Amino acid sequence: MQYSAIKQGERVAFLNDMTIGLIQPSDLVDIITMLDDEAVTEYLFFAPAPIEVYEGYFNPIIEDTKEALDAERWPSNPTFVVRDNQNKFLGMAGIAGVALLAGNFEVGYQLPQASWGKGLGTALCQFATQLVFEHLNGHKVAADCYASNVGSYRVMEKVGYVKEGTQVGYYLRNDKLEDRVIYGMTLAQFRALNA
Repeated sequence: MQYSAIKQGERVAFLNDMTIGLIQPSDLVDIITMLDDEAVTEYLFFAPAPIEVYEGYFNPIIEDTKEALDAERWPSNPTFVVRDNQNKFLGMAGIAGVALLAGNFEVGYQLPQASWGKGLGTALCQFATQLVFEHLNGHKVAADCYASNVGSYRVMEKVGYVKEGTQVGYYLRNDKLEDRVIYGMTLAQFRALNA
């Protein structure tokens, strides 16, 4: 993967007939459209939400990305968008540093329905995980989801994440409590998988 080109703001080849690049202001419309789909937001604690919430969350990431490109560094919260060769939005992934714990990161990914079941979620999780360990000096990466979100935790398992715990009754969804499952990988585990 051409991580250095992505860090410079280029879009690079990703899977079959796809490209990946850092988030841009023009991506926000497609992200909001995806997050307005009830099927997509079924397992997202932060959506659906008013457009102002999405703008308030993503605009600082977009601004930091612009500043990072100018400074030739990775953004504080690298966020990536995948598009096909006709520029159709296919999904996104993000990496967030854990506050006050240098080297610890969390990974997340969201896909519109049209991208489900095609291996893109797994590819995005693998891409983000590799970036954490090979370019961001990470020593630990984690991801979580609703316990009933089988598709999401299967992605993590395919990439090599290990289930590290369950928080019982963590989410209140549709007037019912639902568990949160937490998966993770250490740098040593990553190296063993990629030896």
